[in-house]
Amino acid sequence: MPDDLPASAPAGAAPNPPFHTGQQNPPGESEKMNPVPDHGEHSYRGKGLLQGRIALITGGDSGIGRAVAIAYAREGADVAISYLNEDDDARETARWVTEAGRTPLLLKGDLASGDHCRAIVDATVKTFGRVDILVNNAAVQPMHRRLEDISADDIERTFRVNVFAMFDLCRAAAAHMKPGSAIINTTSVNAKTPAPEMLVYATTKGAIATFTAGLSKLLAARGIRVNCVAPGPIWTPLQPSTKTPDELERLGADTPLGRPGQPAEVAPVYVLLASDEGRYITGALMPVTGGMPML
Repeated sequence: MPDDLPASAPAGAAPNPPFHTGQQNPPGESEKMNPVPDHGEHSYRGKGLLQGRIALITGGDSGIGRAVAIAYAREGADVAISYLNEDDDARETARWVTEAGRTPLLLKGDLASGDHCRAIVDATVKTFGRVDILVNNAAVQPMHRRLEDISADDIERTFRVNVFAMFDLCRAAAAHMKPGSAIINTTSVNAKTPAPEMLVYATTKGAIATFTAGLSKLLAARGIRVNCVAPGPIWTPLQPSTKTPDELERLGADTPLGRPGQPAEVAPVYVLLASDEGRYITGALMPVTGGMPML
């Protein structure tokens, strides 16, 4: 992929590989990445599409979650930010929400616990009075090169964080949602074209796509829309905390656009699905993959 593409060209709108960044321990930190991910801090312009709404975003400290939090705040929403233990990243996201003139709420803890899932919904309602938008974005991504290396603990934790938490959060949040509310789940290109080394993760992402399709029908009569977004390779802390140096260096190089996406390039889809602009969209899976097909 040429390095001198204009910024107006999709392939030239963000850094192209090879990237040279160090590996990190999960869940990873944004500021230690090279290049640092673009969350739309200096580019996203709001249009008031979510004015006065209340959003709860899991995994809101960094990556796609931070980009969505910034976009939602600039669209006029107050934002509850759920995160595991990345305090510095979470505070940075909260700073951008505050700078946008909206109110952040930091909610630290492990979504593998059903009690914690219910507690963060309760805390959001206690602070803001309701929940209008739930973004189920947090995930873990174990990597395995051989089937024999996959442990029962790997399977259980991945399903608890990636899938069980969605059931717990949706059940808790829907009780407070009024017609016009929205639930948006993060699935993955791996839901349809699974990478073999991500077998457990990909299986959960397939479950999320199915969960979204079914839940959209279950909640349609209550006026709650349910959709999912399927990112391809996106430059987030999940990458250096799960992949080898060689994999990181060439991340996204095999996409038609020749590069990984930036979190800022995914967030507008979450805005569409949360806003009245997407009022006739439910049960959809929206790919943001740089051209990678979802068969």
